[in-house]
Amino acid sequence: MTAPPGPRLFLLFNHNLTDAQDADARASLGINEIIAAPHDIQALWSQLPPEAGDLAGLLAPVADWLTAVSRPGDFVLIQGDFSATFLMVSEAMRLGLIPVSSTTRRVVVEEHQADGSVHLRHTFRHVRFRRYQSAADATRATPPPQRRKVT
Repeated sequence: MTAPPGPRLFLLFNHNLTDAQDADARASLGINEIIAAPHDIQALWSQLPPEAGDLAGLLAPVADWLTAVSRPGDFVLIQGDFSATFLMVSEAMRLGLIPVSSTTRRVVVEEHQADGSVHLRHTFRHVRFRRYQSAADATRATPPPQRRKVT
């Protein structure tokens, strides 16, 4: 009898995974396989029309892809448009997946130019993966605030 395969990491974000992210996913999440979204899913995720109001229908192919290829306990790196991210994190949780984001440290260097302009260079370095939490998770982890009686 063979052991069940370990968790996989599905990518749903707008960038290529860095070497540091790849190494950290394998070390900290126990990932044994990293799976990028197919071209059509990646293209949709990367170019959501800003005019669209209701994203649920627009993102149905993304949800269908995750449903078809993932299994409970797999991780999904989800980052992008805030509304789309919220929807897909909710869908991932519904499917029993573990949605994560990649946290970064940003270093900004200001370069003052001879013409008086300032060039800013931003360098982002991966720090860790952070699991998204539901409101219920956060509520269980933190006692509710004490309410003051107004008189």
